[in-house]
Amino acid sequence: MIIQTNFLKFLRITVDNSLFWKQHIDTIIPRLNKACYIIRRCKLYLSHAALKMVYYAFFHSVMSYDLIFWGNSTNSKCVFKLQKKTIRIIMGAKNNDSCREFFYSTKILPLSAQYIYSLLKFVVNNRNLFLGNEDLYSIQTRNSYSLHPPLCHLIKYQKGGTLRWN
Repeated sequence: MIIQTNFLKFLRITVDNSLFWKQHIDTIIPRLNKACYIIRRCKLYLSHAALKMVYYAFFHSVMSYDLIFWGNSTNSKCVFKLQKKTIRIIMGAKNNDSCREFFYSTKILPLSAQYIYSLLKFVVNNRNLFLGNEDLYSIQTRNSYSLHPPLCHLIKYQKGGTLRWN
């Protein structure tokens, strides 16, 4: 008998059948809230450098785990709000202060930049999985050394169709 489920948990990643990643983000939000609480409590006793280490140990490690999968989701803005809240705690800022200069001064990447960095790192580490334009076309052009983007014919899934796991 085959059972159909709405989500699947594998290696701390929760994949739902529509690939919106809401279920996964809902599972990491409490862990990120705990990290935020720990940083708030440690702020009284630690320096900025030590708080930054605590940030990387508790918050960043949870946030960046398999970010290449869920980082482009619309639900990831909740994680970004928590990241900004944590940065404000580290810097001792008010709730409505802009975090742009805080990210720059602490040299911590915002969620969107961390997502792009993770994708670039994946492509560099797995270059053999991607075809270059020079592999497909014999004409020398200025883009011949660029990577050839893979084509996706899964229109149903691009438009938010559901997946079925057997």
